[in-house]
Amino acid sequence: MLSIKNLHASIGDKEILKGINLEVKAGEIHAIMGPNGAGKSTLASIIAGNENYEVTEGEISLEGEDLAELAPDERAHKGVFLSFQYPVEIPGVSVTNFMRTAINETRKANGQDEMPANEMLKLIREKSELLEIDRKFLSRSLNEGFSGGEKKRNEIFQMAMLEPKIAILDETDSGLDIDALRIVANGVNKLKSDKNAIVVITHYQRLLDYIVPDFVHVLFNGKIVKSGGKELAHELEEKGYDWIKQEQEA
Repeated sequence: MLSIKNLHASIGDKEILKGINLEVKAGEIHAIMGPNGAGKSTLASIIAGNENYEVTEGEISLEGEDLAELAPDERAHKGVFLSFQYPVEIPGVSVTNFMRTAINETRKANGQDEMPANEMLKLIREKSELLEIDRKFLSRSLNEGFSGGEKKRNEIFQMAMLEPKIAILDETDSGLDIDALRIVANGVNKLKSDKNAIVVITHYQRLLDYIVPDFVHVLFNGKIVKSGGKELAHELEEKGYDWIKQEQEA
């Protein structure tokens, strides 16, 4: 589904990604772990099309289609979803109206008519119930005054509504207490299917107690230096990242 080959990327004169290779198939959950500054959020941003970064070598494709020349909105229409580490507040635009616009823009880009209002309301009702979201929440301005947990739950609600092919969750566990973490993880698990794939970016193993990955990759100094199953996350929790550094320097 998502294929990344020999990806190199820079911001300004600084090279951040130094040859990333990653294959994510439909139905899989991949976790990317690593210390601060390793390039995790950079990788997420580049997949989504952030134009602040320059891809200097390599390729990214989704279901065989090269994403290189596509703008962020075009990638979103193709099925790329990024859950932001720090979601933006949009005063005056309700969660419901934001989702209605996002869905209809995607349908328009794919040559479809706007979703009828009754179908939209039905979809919103189904997904909000799936994620245990209160109706009052949907009428609030997008992320304005939301707690950290509410912002993250709203991101998962957007994912549920848009049904992307590849969802990238960039440090979704950041700032969440245990209860909020469980709710968000439960939503992600409910949305997993054999028609999509999920990439979870995190510092900590605790999220992976709730969202169990098929594969864990360690990103260090701009490269994936180790891959394994969920047990690799436990090993990182026990040893920290220093042992990875020592291995690379040996």
